[in-house]
Amino acid sequence: MDLSKKGYVEKYDAVVERDPFKDRVFEQESKQQLTEDQFKAYEAIKAKIVSQEQETFLLHGVTGSGKTEVYLQTIEDVLSQGKQAMMLVPEIALTPQMVLRFKRRLVMTLLYYILAYLMEKRYDEWQKIRDGRARVSVGARSSVFAPFKNLGLIIIDEEHESTYKQEDYPRYHAREIAQWRSEYHHCPVILGSATPCLESYARAEKGVYHLLSLPNRVNQQALPEIDIVDMREELSEGNRSMFSKDLREAIQLRLDRQEQVVLFLNRRGYASFMLCRDCGYVPQCPNCDISLTYHKTTDLLKCHYCGYQETPPNQCPNCESEHIRQVGTGTQKVEELLQQEFEDARIIRMDVDTTSKKGAHEKLLTEFEKGNGDILLGTQMIAKGLDYPNITLVGVLNADTMLNLPDFRASERTYQLLTQVAGRAGRHEKAGQVIIQTYNPDHYSILDVQKMII
Repeated sequence: MDLSKKGYVEKYDAVVERDPFKDRVFEQESKQQLTEDQFKAYEAIKAKIVSQEQETFLLHGVTGSGKTEVYLQTIEDVLSQGKQAMMLVPEIALTPQMVLRFKRRLVMTLLYYILAYLMEKRYDEWQKIRDGRARVSVGARSSVFAPFKNLGLIIIDEEHESTYKQEDYPRYHAREIAQWRSEYHHCPVILGSATPCLESYARAEKGVYHLLSLPNRVNQQALPEIDIVDMREELSEGNRSMFSKDLREAIQLRLDRQEQVVLFLNRRGYASFMLCRDCGYVPQCPNCDISLTYHKTTDLLKCHYCGYQETPPNQCPNCESEHIRQVGTGTQKVEELLQQEFEDARIIRMDVDTTSKKGAHEKLLTEFEKGNGDILLGTQMIAKGLDYPNITLVGVLNADTMLNLPDFRASERTYQLLTQVAGRAGRHEKAGQVIIQTYNPDHYSILDVQKMII
């Protein structure tokens, strides 16, 4: 029986949107006063927005120099012209932080577009773009293909990051796609970074890109003091711990002051690999030919490239020796050591293992921001985007991790990563300190971080 034909029920079609922020209330932020350097950068970009001309700007600013504020004010100009803006961030993990900043500031439809969304939610966001209801997008690499029809500005934050390059088919670089789209839509592109990649900086020096500099932190806040600790000397003095004497004392001092600490180790898991002490056998991934990492919480050996996993052997498959042990240190093991060293400290670990569930990344950062954590331990996902006033110490547990990778960009990427994580300290009123532990204290990548030549 069709009740609508009898007039008892009325049928109609409606669009039901799955809004991830539907139940969230955002405290609105006001526009900040630009510094002289910020204003110069803003005026140069605004001129191209108004004239609707394509130009690529390289916004080179030290950590804490206010690049995001320049982004926001240029986006507001674009919106005032009835146009749309696209912003790319290097990692999905950074998207919630940037979206929250935008939501607190921009009173308009904001698109939260990331690859990790369920398919139906991604479909919703895609439709908003096509219909013109979404006016700003914030997303990772793939969002560069979002079907905007009236683009007025494209921003690529942390433009140096390798994650903008798609390694699988179809292969592409988001930076190159963004520049092509800017030419098509006659709008400017902003490439922002404290540590731009070499090719971008070279293009800026040749005049291909328009270089804009932010050499100082906002409010003239001093850059953090950076100390390098030679772990070879620590070892010669009998310290076989993961923590040098200087770092241990600095952590305890911050805990006593009720300040917060960020510890960085770009290696997740419990141990780097397993090794047979008799024959030298190391379990490897059958797909990738790299050593498997041991994870204590799941008691599994995992490949961090393809996801392959297996149960760790009790004896060597090669020589049947029982002298097979875990070697190296990952974030899981460091967390365990921190709990033993600083019993009363509240430790938050942030890596792929602790943020795999939906919303876990944002939840952990919110807890740390509220002061419910004393030490934030993590991999490279904590190296950028964190802007909390109570972080006064950053410790790099092993600066050599990336230096030893078989990659011709290893030195460049080490410098970029260390500079980014160092920039988390002392961003507000309290002075910051950075302690970098290394077995290569004379390497130019590490020495230039200490000089803060950025």
